[in-house]
Amino acid sequence: MAHTLPPLPYPTNALEPYIDAMTMEIHHGRHHKAYVDNLNKALEGHADLQNKSTIDILRNINSVPQAIRQAVINNGGGDANHTMFWQIMGPKAGGKPSGPLADDINRTFKDFATFQQQLKQAGVSRFGSGWAWLVLADGKLQIISTANQDSPYMSNQVPILGVDVWEHAYYLKYQNKRPDYIDAWWNVVNWNAVAQRYSEAKAGKAV
Repeated sequence: MAHTLPPLPYPTNALEPYIDAMTMEIHHGRHHKAYVDNLNKALEGHADLQNKSTIDILRNINSVPQAIRQAVINNGGGDANHTMFWQIMGPKAGGKPSGPLADDINRTFKDFATFQQQLKQAGVSRFGSGWAWLVLADGKLQIISTANQDSPYMSNQVPILGVDVWEHAYYLKYQNKRPDYIDAWWNVVNWNAVAQRYSEAKAGKAV
């Protein structure tokens, strides 16, 4: 079964003024679509993999044939990373998390402001293209950064929240000012969606 591009959960202009509509149109309709199309192309002739979810493939990346493994990492990662990215953002969002997620962020990082600073630093210091993540690893929250479209799933980690720091995610509006983009991005984080991911990850469910 071919992988398909998931629709955006909101209109392309819904995240204005923090993320502009043109960026969303290009990011979702061209970049994410290209990852999906190229993943399908890489998986041609591999029926056993075609019938698995992108996340399942990434979790077992070492079982993917060497000849197509890097293409699957690049494009499968691009698909999974972006699918999560759209889901954890939304209009009239921002603020702070609450409940168990907030408690565990405060317990792990001292307070929410420190968590924000550390995640921003992970994104700003990522050389070139990549992502900054809050992941669940060995039952604990951690902040990590990955290059290109590498997925935390490949390292047995569950992404709870991630910010895309590829230039295509912000350059039309913020040019080379990645720190400004990350500061603005907090205003579109859908903490209810992030908390739901965290709850499901803690329960061992696939997210």
